[in-house]
Amino acid sequence: MAVLSGIHPVAEALRAGRSLDRVLVAQGAGGPRLQAIIDLARRSDIPVRFEPRASLDRLAGTPAHQGVVALGAAKPYSDLESIPASGVLVVLDGVEDPHNLGAIIRTAHAAGAAAIVIPERRAAGVTDVAAKAAAGALEHLPVVRVTNINRGLEDLKKRGHWIYGIDERGDADYDTVQYSVPTVLVFGAEGKGLHEQVRRHCDILVRIPLAGKISSLNVSVAAGIVLFDWKRRFSDTP
Repeated sequence: MAVLSGIHPVAEALRAGRSLDRVLVAQGAGGPRLQAIIDLARRSDIPVRFEPRASLDRLAGTPAHQGVVALGAAKPYSDLESIPASGVLVVLDGVEDPHNLGAIIRTAHAAGAAAIVIPERRAAGVTDVAAKAAAGALEHLPVVRVTNINRGLEDLKKRGHWIYGIDERGDADYDTVQYSVPTVLVFGAEGKGLHEQVRRHCDILVRIPLAGKISSLNVSVAAGIVLFDWKRRFSDTP
Protein backbone atom coordinates (compact mmCIF):
# COMPACT_ATOMS: atom_id res chain seq x y z
CA MET A 1 0.00 0.00 0.00
CA ALA A 2 1.34 3.42 -0.95
CA VAL A 3 1.82 6.08 1.71
CA LEU A 4 1.48 9.75 0.84
CA SER A 5 2.38 12.39 3.38
CA GLY A 6 2.27 16.16 3.39
CA ILE A 7 -0.40 18.69 2.51
CA HIS A 8 0.45 19.21 -1.17
CA PRO A 9 0.82 15.51 -2.17
CA VAL A 10 -2.36 14.45 -0.37
CA ALA A 11 -4.43 17.40 -1.62
CA GLU A 12 -3.36 16.86 -5.25
CA ALA A 13 -4.02 13.13 -5.01
CA LEU A 14 -7.56 13.91 -3.87
CA ARG A 15 -8.10 16.53 -6.58
CA ALA A 16 -6.82 14.12 -9.22
CA GLY A 17 -9.30 11.45 -8.10
CA ARG A 18 -6.64 8.98 -7.04
CA SER A 19 -7.90 5.84 -5.34
CA LEU A 20 -7.22 6.25 -1.62
CA ASP A 21 -8.16 3.88 1.17
CA ARG A 22 -8.24 6.52 3.92
CA VAL A 23 -6.83 9.85 5.05
CA LEU A 24 -5.27 10.16 8.50
CA VAL A 25 -5.06 13.52 10.26
CA ALA A 26 -3.00 14.12 13.38
CA GLN A 27 -5.09 14.75 16.48
CA GLY A 28 -4.93 18.41 17.40
CA ALA A 29 -3.74 19.52 13.95
CA GLY A 30 -5.76 22.17 12.21
CA GLY A 31 -5.79 25.06 9.80
CA PRO A 32 -7.51 25.90 6.52
CA ARG A 33 -5.29 23.69 4.36
CA LEU A 34 -5.91 20.62 6.49
CA GLN A 35 -9.62 21.40 6.58
CA ALA A 36 -9.65 21.61 2.78
CA ILE A 37 -8.15 18.11 2.62
CA ILE A 38 -10.75 16.80 5.05
CA ASP A 39 -13.53 18.34 2.94
CA LEU A 40 -12.10 16.92 -0.30
CA ALA A 41 -11.84 13.44 1.21
CA ARG A 42 -15.38 13.48 2.56
CA ARG A 43 -16.78 14.68 -0.77
CA SER A 44 -15.08 11.69 -2.36
CA ASP A 45 -16.40 9.30 0.31
CA ILE A 46 -12.87 8.58 1.52
CA PRO A 47 -12.76 7.87 5.27
CA VAL A 48 -10.98 10.46 7.42
CA ARG A 49 -9.53 9.32 10.73
CA PHE A 50 -7.94 11.39 13.48
CA GLU A 51 -5.03 9.56 15.07
CA PRO A 52 -2.11 10.36 17.41
CA ARG A 53 0.75 12.16 15.69
CA ALA A 54 3.09 9.29 16.64
CA SER A 55 1.01 6.93 14.48
CA LEU A 56 1.42 9.24 11.48
CA ASP A 57 5.16 9.52 12.21
CA ARG A 58 5.49 5.73 11.97
CA LEU A 59 3.49 5.46 8.75
CA ALA A 60 5.28 8.33 7.02
CA GLY A 61 8.69 7.31 8.34
CA THR A 62 9.26 10.94 9.34
CA PRO A 63 7.66 13.56 11.58
CA ALA A 64 7.67 16.02 8.66
CA HIS A 65 4.23 14.98 7.34
CA GLN A 66 2.48 18.28 8.12
CA GLY A 67 -0.24 16.46 10.06
CA VAL A 68 -1.70 14.39 7.22
CA VAL A 69 -1.03 10.97 5.72
CA ALA A 70 -3.03 9.16 3.03
CA LEU A 71 -3.02 5.43 2.33
CA GLY A 72 -3.91 4.00 -1.04
CA ALA A 73 -2.91 1.97 -4.04
CA ALA A 74 0.53 2.67 -5.48
CA LYS A 75 0.52 5.06 -8.42
CA PRO A 76 1.04 2.92 -11.53
CA TYR A 77 3.87 3.65 -13.93
CA SER A 78 2.88 4.56 -17.48
CA ASP A 79 3.93 2.85 -20.72
CA LEU A 80 6.24 4.65 -23.12
CA GLU A 81 3.85 3.87 -25.97
CA SER A 82 1.07 5.79 -24.23
CA ILE A 83 3.02 9.06 -24.16
CA PRO A 84 2.12 11.40 -27.07
CA ALA A 85 4.92 12.15 -29.54
CA SER A 86 4.78 15.91 -29.02
CA GLY A 87 6.34 18.63 -26.92
CA VAL A 88 9.18 17.71 -24.59
CA LEU A 89 9.95 14.49 -22.72
CA VAL A 90 12.42 14.23 -19.82
CA VAL A 91 14.65 11.17 -19.49
CA LEU A 92 16.69 10.64 -16.32
CA ASP A 93 19.80 8.52 -16.68
CA GLY A 94 20.16 7.07 -13.19
CA VAL A 95 19.13 9.89 -10.83
CA GLU A 96 19.43 8.23 -7.42
CA ASP A 97 18.22 10.86 -4.94
CA PRO A 98 14.42 10.73 -4.53
CA HIS A 99 14.44 14.43 -3.56
CA ASN A 100 16.03 15.27 -6.91
CA LEU A 101 13.55 13.03 -8.72
CA GLY A 102 10.63 14.74 -7.01
CA ALA A 103 12.02 18.21 -7.71
CA ILE A 104 12.48 17.36 -11.40
CA ILE A 105 8.95 15.97 -11.63
CA ARG A 106 7.62 19.22 -10.16
CA THR A 107 9.70 21.36 -12.53
CA ALA A 108 8.91 19.23 -15.57
CA HIS A 109 5.18 19.49 -14.94
CA ALA A 110 5.43 23.25 -14.47
CA ALA A 111 7.33 23.53 -17.76
CA GLY A 112 4.72 21.50 -19.65
CA ALA A 113 6.65 18.25 -20.16
CA ALA A 114 4.70 15.25 -21.43
CA ALA A 115 6.29 12.69 -19.10
CA ILE A 116 9.35 11.60 -17.12
CA VAL A 117 11.25 8.43 -18.07
CA ILE A 118 13.36 6.61 -15.47
CA PRO A 119 15.19 3.25 -15.46
CA GLU A 120 14.07 0.30 -13.35
CA ARG A 121 17.46 -0.32 -11.75
CA ARG A 122 20.08 1.80 -10.01
CA ALA A 123 17.82 4.83 -9.87
CA ALA A 124 15.28 6.43 -7.57
CA GLY A 125 11.68 5.32 -8.04
CA VAL A 126 8.38 6.96 -7.19
CA THR A 127 8.54 6.72 -3.41
CA ASP A 128 6.78 8.79 -0.77
CA VAL A 129 9.92 10.95 -0.50
CA ALA A 130 9.85 11.67 -4.24
CA ALA A 131 6.11 12.30 -4.14
CA LYS A 132 6.49 14.79 -1.33
CA ALA A 133 9.30 16.63 -3.13
CA ALA A 134 7.10 16.77 -6.24
CA ALA A 135 4.51 18.69 -4.19
CA GLY A 136 1.52 17.18 -5.97
CA ALA A 137 2.88 17.27 -9.54
CA LEU A 138 3.15 13.48 -9.57
CA GLU A 139 -0.63 13.26 -9.83
CA HIS A 140 -0.56 15.13 -13.14
CA LEU A 141 2.65 14.01 -14.87
CA PRO A 142 3.07 10.42 -16.14
CA VAL A 143 6.21 8.59 -15.02
CA VAL A 144 7.47 5.84 -17.32
CA ARG A 145 9.86 3.19 -16.03
CA VAL A 146 11.88 1.31 -18.65
CA THR A 147 14.16 -1.70 -18.26
CA ASN A 148 16.92 -0.06 -20.32
CA ILE A 149 17.40 3.65 -21.00
CA ASN A 150 19.35 3.05 -24.23
CA ARG A 151 16.58 0.91 -25.72
CA GLY A 152 14.07 3.49 -24.56
CA LEU A 153 15.96 6.21 -26.44
CA GLU A 154 16.11 4.01 -29.55
CA ASP A 155 12.34 3.55 -29.38
CA LEU A 156 11.83 7.30 -29.01
CA LYS A 157 14.05 7.98 -32.04
CA LYS A 158 11.94 5.58 -34.10
CA ARG A 159 8.87 7.61 -33.08
CA GLY A 160 10.50 10.79 -34.41
CA HIS A 161 11.93 12.30 -31.23
CA TRP A 162 15.19 14.25 -31.23
CA ILE A 163 17.48 13.41 -28.31
CA TYR A 164 19.39 16.16 -26.50
CA GLY A 165 21.76 15.11 -23.74
CA ILE A 166 22.61 17.67 -21.08
CA ASP A 167 26.34 17.25 -20.53
CA GLU A 168 29.13 19.56 -19.40
CA ARG A 169 31.20 18.30 -22.36
CA GLY A 170 28.54 19.33 -24.87
CA ASP A 171 29.32 21.44 -27.92
CA ALA A 172 26.09 23.49 -28.01
CA ASP A 173 24.89 25.96 -25.37
CA TYR A 174 21.40 25.31 -24.02
CA ASP A 175 20.16 28.82 -24.86
CA THR A 176 21.38 28.83 -28.49
CA VAL A 177 20.87 25.22 -29.61
CA GLN A 178 18.13 24.78 -32.24
CA TYR A 179 15.72 22.23 -30.83
CA SER A 180 13.59 20.02 -33.04
CA VAL A 181 10.18 18.81 -31.85
CA PRO A 182 9.29 16.39 -30.38
CA THR A 183 12.21 16.91 -28.01
CA VAL A 184 13.77 14.56 -25.50
CA LEU A 185 16.00 16.09 -22.80
CA VAL A 186 18.29 13.59 -21.08
CA PHE A 187 19.81 14.40 -17.69
CA GLY A 188 22.51 12.32 -16.01
CA ALA A 189 23.01 11.02 -12.50
CA GLU A 190 24.30 13.06 -9.58
CA GLY A 191 28.08 13.44 -9.77
CA LYS A 192 28.35 11.07 -12.74
CA GLY A 193 26.55 12.72 -15.62
CA LEU A 194 25.43 10.73 -18.61
CA HIS A 195 26.63 7.17 -19.10
CA GLU A 196 28.82 6.76 -22.18
CA GLN A 197 26.30 4.57 -24.03
CA VAL A 198 23.55 7.09 -23.30
CA ARG A 199 25.74 9.91 -24.64
CA ARG A 200 26.16 7.98 -27.88
CA HIS A 201 22.40 7.73 -28.29
CA CYS A 202 22.00 11.52 -28.13
CA ASP A 203 21.69 13.50 -31.36
CA ILE A 204 23.23 16.59 -29.74
CA LEU A 205 25.03 17.19 -26.45
CA VAL A 206 24.05 20.44 -24.78
CA ARG A 207 25.91 22.26 -22.03
CA ILE A 208 25.04 24.96 -19.51
CA PRO A 209 27.93 27.48 -19.50
CA LEU A 210 29.12 28.21 -15.97
CA ALA A 211 30.98 31.32 -14.84
CA GLY A 212 32.27 29.93 -11.54
CA LYS A 213 34.90 27.34 -10.71
CA ILE A 214 32.37 24.56 -10.07
CA SER A 215 32.08 22.38 -13.17
CA SER A 216 28.48 21.20 -12.81
CA LEU A 217 25.08 21.96 -11.30
CA ASN A 218 22.70 19.86 -9.23
CA VAL A 219 20.64 17.83 -11.71
CA SER A 220 17.33 19.31 -10.57
CA VAL A 221 18.71 22.85 -11.03
CA ALA A 222 20.04 21.98 -14.49
CA ALA A 223 16.65 20.52 -15.40
CA GLY A 224 14.91 23.73 -14.34
CA ILE A 225 17.22 25.92 -16.42
CA VAL A 226 16.94 23.88 -19.62
CA LEU A 227 13.24 23.05 -19.33
CA PHE A 228 12.12 26.62 -18.83
CA ASP A 229 14.30 27.83 -21.67
CA TRP A 230 12.61 25.20 -23.84
CA LYS A 231 9.21 26.38 -22.57
CA ARG A 232 10.09 29.99 -23.38
CA ARG A 233 10.76 29.06 -26.99
CA PHE A 234 7.96 26.55 -27.47
CA SER A 235 5.21 27.93 -25.24
CA ASP A 236 2.62 27.29 -27.97
CA THR A 237 3.73 23.69 -28.56
CA PRO A 238 1.24 21.12 -27.14
